[in-house]
Amino acid sequence: MLKRILSLLLLVSLSTPFAARADEGMWLPMLIKRLNHTDMQKQGLQLTAEEIYSVNNSSLKDAIVQFGGFCTGEFISPEGLLLTNHHCGYGQIQSHSTPEKDYLTNGFWATSKDQELPNEGLYVDILHYMDDVTAKVLEGIDNNTPEEQRAQLIAQRTQALAKEAAENGKYVTYVRDFFNGNEFYLFAYNRYTDVRLVGAPPSSIGKYGGDTDNWMWPRHTGDFAMFRVYMAPDGSPATYSKENVPYKPAHHLPINIGDKEPGDFSMVFGFPGRTKRFMTSHGLKLEVNQLNNSRIKLRDKKLNLWKEEMDKSDATRIKYASKYASTSNYYKYSIGQNEGIKRMRTIEGKIVDEDKFQAWANADAERKATYGNVLNDIAEAYANIEKYNLGSVYLNEAVLGTEALLMAYRLTPVYTALKSGNAAAAKKAAEDVKPRVDAFFKDYHLPADKKVFAALMKAYHEDIAKDQQPESFKKLVQKYKGNFEKLADHVYSNSIVVNEQKLNSFLQNPTQKALENDPAFQIVNSIVDNYRSNIAPKLAESEAKLAEANRLYVAGLRLMNPDKVFYPDASSTIRLSYGTVKDYSPQDGVLYNYYTTLEGTMAKEDPSNEEFIIPAKLKQLYEAKDYGRYANSKGELVVNFITDNDITGGNSGSPVINGKGELIGLAFDGNWEAMTGDLVYDPEYKRCINVDSRYVLFLIEKYAGATNLINEMTIVDGENPGAGDAAEAKAAEAATPQAQLLNAVVEEAKQNLEQGKTEFKVDKKQGKARVKLQVKD
Repeated sequence: MLKRILSLLLLVSLSTPFAARADEGMWLPMLIKRLNHTDMQKQGLQLTAEEIYSVNNSSLKDAIVQFGGFCTGEFISPEGLLLTNHHCGYGQIQSHSTPEKDYLTNGFWATSKDQELPNEGLYVDILHYMDDVTAKVLEGIDNNTPEEQRAQLIAQRTQALAKEAAENGKYVTYVRDFFNGNEFYLFAYNRYTDVRLVGAPPSSIGKYGGDTDNWMWPRHTGDFAMFRVYMAPDGSPATYSKENVPYKPAHHLPINIGDKEPGDFSMVFGFPGRTKRFMTSHGLKLEVNQLNNSRIKLRDKKLNLWKEEMDKSDATRIKYASKYASTSNYYKYSIGQNEGIKRMRTIEGKIVDEDKFQAWANADAERKATYGNVLNDIAEAYANIEKYNLGSVYLNEAVLGTEALLMAYRLTPVYTALKSGNAAAAKKAAEDVKPRVDAFFKDYHLPADKKVFAALMKAYHEDIAKDQQPESFKKLVQKYKGNFEKLADHVYSNSIVVNEQKLNSFLQNPTQKALENDPAFQIVNSIVDNYRSNIAPKLAESEAKLAEANRLYVAGLRLMNPDKVFYPDASSTIRLSYGTVKDYSPQDGVLYNYYTTLEGTMAKEDPSNEEFIIPAKLKQLYEAKDYGRYANSKGELVVNFITDNDITGGNSGSPVINGKGELIGLAFDGNWEAMTGDLVYDPEYKRCINVDSRYVLFLIEKYAGATNLINEMTIVDGENPGAGDAAEAKAAEAATPQAQLLNAVVEEAKQNLEQGKTEFKVDKKQGKARVKLQVKD
C-alpha cells in the first residue's frame, strides 16, 4: 500500500514556550523584585519578593547559611537545626570517627542535645544584609583612569566600606566585584562558630554509589547530614561552651512531603562558588587543554596510589576517606567538563559571539576607541599566560598536592621569622602551626604519601619547562639519577615533617638550620621561591592586562545588548536560581525519569563493592514497605529527583524550595552531561540532582529512630503548591497569539483531510512546532 507523506513545518516562534523553561542565572536576592519576580510568579512562585529577601523582616534568606565557607545549609527548625549534605559534613563526621566508633560506616544520631558533637573550626555565616556600593567604589573612576591607580583606589574604598560595615567586629563583611569589576556589592554576615554534629546516615546511604555514581543520573544517594547552631544565652555568636543555647533563626523552612510533578516550580537558594561564563574562547582553550588535562593526569595518579593503601586497612581507609572524596570530585568534574565543551562546541560558539562583538565595536568610532582592541588584548594576555601557567597548576596540584610538602610549606612563616632574626615572631609562628600538626597526623599514612611524592615530583620534573624549575631541584634530581623512588626514600627518611615527634620537637625549639637541612622543606621552599620570583611576576603582568580587557569586554557586551537582563558570575555570595522539576533525554532513544526510588537503590546493590553496600535495616524497611507517611501517591519511596535549576560548586546542601517557600529537597550534585556549567550554561541538559525531603525524613524517623529531631520540624503533608500555578501558567500559555495561530493552522490542516485517513502528530520543541500529517491511500 502506497503512503503519501505530507510534512508541514510551522516556524511559529513562541514567546512563552510550551513547557516551563529553565531559567539560566544565579541571581542576587536583593534584585529579585526588579529583575525576576514576575517571571518566577508565572512559573509557580506564590511568595512576594519581600518574603524572599528582606532586611527588616523575616524572609527566606534568614534560613540560609554558608556552611564552613564551602557549602550551603538551611535551618529546618526553630531550634537551630541545620540541614546540609553528607559530603559537606564529611570532614566533621570523619574527625569524630575511630575504628571503635566508626561514624562514617555506621552513622551517628544524637537522641538529645547533650549528645551533639562540637566541631572546632566549623562556622556558619548568616546574611544580615547586602548593598550595592558601586557608585561609592567607582566615584571619579572611568576608562581613562590608569589601571594601577584604579586598582589602588578600589582596594582602599572596598576595604574602608567593609571595615565601616563590620561595626567593630560585630559582622563579617566584604565587598565583592561583579561583572568583572563593573559593579560592587557589600555583604554583611553574622558568623556563628559553635556548630555541632547532630546526625548523619552511614556512608553506605549518604555516599551510596561513591565515585561510580558521582556526577551521574539516575542517582540513589541519601546525601544529607544534620548540625545544630548554638549561640550565647544573650543571642550573640560565641565559641563553644556548655552554657550556649540553640540558635533561634528568624526563619526556618517548613518541609513539604507531597508529590512532585514535572513542571512544578523549584527554587535553589545558596552560595554557588565560582563560574566564568563571560570567559572568551581563548580562556576556554586554556581551561580545556592545560588546566583540566593537567588536573586529570595528576589527580588520577594520586587517587590510584591512595586507593592502593586504603584497601590495605580500615584505619588507612578512614584516614583518607575525606581527602580521597574531595580529590576525586574535581578529577571527575574536569573530565566531564572537557567532554561537554567539545559536545556543545562551546569554543566555536564563543568565537561567533566575539565576531559579533568586534563588528559592533568597529561600527562606531567612539566604540572602536574604547572596545575595538579588547579581544586582541585578551588573546595576547592568554598567549603569555599559557607559557607560564603550567607552573602554577603543578605548584598546586603536584607540589602542594603532596601532603609532606604541604606541611613543610606551612613552616614558611617560621623560617621567614627565623631568617629575619625575630625570635618572638618565630615562636608565634610555630605556635600557630601546632594545631595543624595533630590534625595532619591523625589522617596521615606515610607509605601512601611517599608513593604520591615520587609520582608527582617525577611529573613536575618531566612536564615543567626546565628553565622554569629551580636549579637546586634539578641538581637533586641529577644526584639521584632521575630515580624518584630513591629521592623519596631520602626525603621520607630524613624530614621532620613526616614524623610527629620530630615535628613537635622542632616547633618547641625552631631553628633556621633545621629547616635549611630538611629535604622536604628544601624542595618546597625552592619551588615556591622560584615560582614567586620567576613565574608569578610574568603571570601577574598578563593577568592585569587580561583583567582590564575582560572588564571592558563585559561592559561592552551589556552595552551591546541593552534589552538583555544579565546576571553576574557566581562568587561564593548568596544567590537564587529558579526552574522546574524536569526529566531529560541524555542521548537518542534514552529518557531519564525525574525521580528515583528505593527500589532502584536495591537494584544497584553489590555486597562485593563498598560503593553499593546497603545496610541490613534499610533492606528490612524496603522489604516490609515500611515507608510511613513518606511514600508518594503510588506507594513508592522517592530517593532523588532532578530539576533544571542553575547551580555549581558551593550549592551543595542548598535547599530546593517550592512555590510556597517549603523545602522539597536538598541539592547535592550536577549531572555528567552538563559539567560545562562553570563556563557555559547548557539549557538542554543542565540538571540539579537533589535528595527528596521524604527520603531524608524517612531515614531520620524510620531508619534512625530519631523522632526527637522529627518533632522539632514543621512538616507539611500535601501536594506541591507550585502545581496549581503551573497549570494556570499552561492555560495562559495556550491563550498567547502564537499558540492560537499554531492551533488554527493545525485545525485547518486536520479539516482538509478526510476523517479516519490521517495520522496526526505535533512535536513541540525549542519554541517551534513540527506538524506531521500522514495520509493513507
